[in-house]
Amino acid sequence: MHTKSSCCCSFEDYKLTTEWLLTQTGHRPKVAVICGSGLGLLADSATDKQIFKYQDIPNFPVSTVEGHEGCLVFGLIEDTPCVFMKGHFHLYEGYSLCQVTFPVRIFKLMGVESVLVTNASGGLCPDFKVGDIMIVKDHINLPGFAGQHPLCGPNDERFGTRFPCMSDAYCKDLRRLALEASGELGCGGFIRQGVYCMVSGPNFETIAEARMLRVLGCDSVGMSAVPEVTVAKHCGLRVLGLSLITNMVSLDYSREEKVNYDEVLQISKMRAEVLQKLVMTLITRCQQQSINTHNGLQ
Repeated sequence: MHTKSSCCCSFEDYKLTTEWLLTQTGHRPKVAVICGSGLGLLADSATDKQIFKYQDIPNFPVSTVEGHEGCLVFGLIEDTPCVFMKGHFHLYEGYSLCQVTFPVRIFKLMGVESVLVTNASGGLCPDFKVGDIMIVKDHINLPGFAGQHPLCGPNDERFGTRFPCMSDAYCKDLRRLALEASGELGCGGFIRQGVYCMVSGPNFETIAEARMLRVLGCDSVGMSAVPEVTVAKHCGLRVLGLSLITNMVSLDYSREEKVNYDEVLQISKMRAEVLQKLVMTLITRCQQQSINTHNGLQ
C-alpha cells in the first residue's frame, strides 16, 4: 500500500501517479465521469473494465463517506475510452482542496478532454421536485469566497493560466447535448437547469442559510463538485455538471420534516438507471462532438 501525503501536491506527484496508471492500464480515457453520492452505478455499463482501488494508487486520497465506493474504473462506453471515479473527496473529510481535485489533473495528463461531474444536492428552487436532475449552468463557490479555493498558491502554467475565466465553466454545447438526449430518452419532464451552490458541509443548511442562498440566486446546494469543475476548467477541459435533487431544502420554519443522508442515497438509487442511460448517451455524443471540433466540422 502506498503512503498517503497530506501536503500540497506537486507536479512530480501528478506525474508519478499518471505514469503509474499508464503502466497499469492500456486504456487512454477521453471522458472522465465523477460519480457523486450513491451514483457509482454509472460505471456499471462500461465494458473491458479495469478497476483500481484508491488506496492502491500512489498519492490518491481515500473516500471515507458512505455511498462513495472509492475506486477508479477504466472501460469503454461503446467505442469511447472512459474513466469513472466511484466516489469523490470533500473538504469536510479533512482533505485539502489540492487533494480533493488531485484526480482531475491526473485525468488531464492522461489525455481526458471532457469531464462529467455528477452529485447529489438539495433543491432550493420552489419549482424543483425530489428526483429532478439539474443540468448545472453556473455555480457559486462559497468556500472560494472565504479563501478556500483549489487554485490558491503558486500557479503551474503546465496546467493553466493564473487567472482562468469561469463565466463559461459549464460547456454550452454539452448542456445542449444533455437537453437533447434527455428529451430523446423520455426523461425531459424532470430535467431542470439551474445554478448550483457549494458549501463546505458536513451539516445540512439552516433555514436562514437556505433563505440567503435563494436570495443569491441559487437553485440547489451541495458539498462537492465545484473544486473539481474549477480545476477542470483551469486545465482546459470541457465540463458538464449534473446534479440530482435528492431533497428539498427547508425555507420555512413551520416545516417539521428534516433531511437525512439515508434519504439522499435512496433517491440516488431511484434515479441511478435514468442517469446511467443519460450519461452513456452523453459520453458517446460529447466524444463525437469533440472529434468533429478537432476536424473542423460542426
